[in-house]
Amino acid sequence: MLKPIEKLVDIVRVLRSDKGCPWDREQTHTSLKPMLVEEVYEALEAVDSGVDADLCEELGDLLLHLVMHAQIADERRAFNFDDVANRISHKLVARHPHVFTPYPSPSGETGRLQATTVEQVLSNWQQLKSAEKPERASVLDGIPKGLPALARATEVQKKASKCGFDWPDASGPLEKVSEELREIHEARELQSQEKTEEEFGDLLFTLANYSRFLGVNAEESLRRATAKFESRFRQIEQAVTASGKTWQDYTLDELESLWQQAKRSETL
Repeated sequence: MLKPIEKLVDIVRVLRSDKGCPWDREQTHTSLKPMLVEEVYEALEAVDSGVDADLCEELGDLLLHLVMHAQIADERRAFNFDDVANRISHKLVARHPHVFTPYPSPSGETGRLQATTVEQVLSNWQQLKSAEKPERASVLDGIPKGLPALARATEVQKKASKCGFDWPDASGPLEKVSEELREIHEARELQSQEKTEEEFGDLLFTLANYSRFLGVNAEESLRRATAKFESRFRQIEQAVTASGKTWQDYTLDELESLWQQAKRSETL
């Protein structure tokens, strides 16, 4: 009997075959890109929901995409799903020498590379990763350009920080936030849209940096804030609909009152 992962690989192979599904056959690595991103975010949403059944389903959808990409590569004789699994297995063992790989010490003794703290693990990981990728000219190489902007800004800042290029404490980026706000106002006074956009980008980058010092995930924080706004706005929509009025019938103060009601309902 086939194992579950073998069954999934076999199903995808059939779907991609001449006797399979027309839609599946026409997919490419490129055509699947937006759907893969969507599946990742649906999995994240399932994590936030705390519903195990939803998470199980979304992880399955995500796994399907991984198998599909591997199958497309297999058809090109590039690699297959086993190659993908073997490569990540090798990487995990190689990046965790304190767990898996004995190594000879300078004295000739064999032991395990020690890493008893998270900081030591991350330091070892980065050193091992750098040794594996000697062709990378910069510590910033390897950060995916397709990451969401806030997430990529944070990763760039983390990499730079490891080289010592960083503020000593949170007061530095906080002062920088105030400076960037002033520069946005100055750009607006000059009526320069291009300069305003540039300075606004600098502000967002600085806020991402400040969030790092606060131990806050900027991407997740903004996602939660957006979800909170969406929840409150939907309550306002329901109130407007129930009143039999239109949005135009409400003043801004009345809408603000509905907003505050929605906000208070979250604490009840």
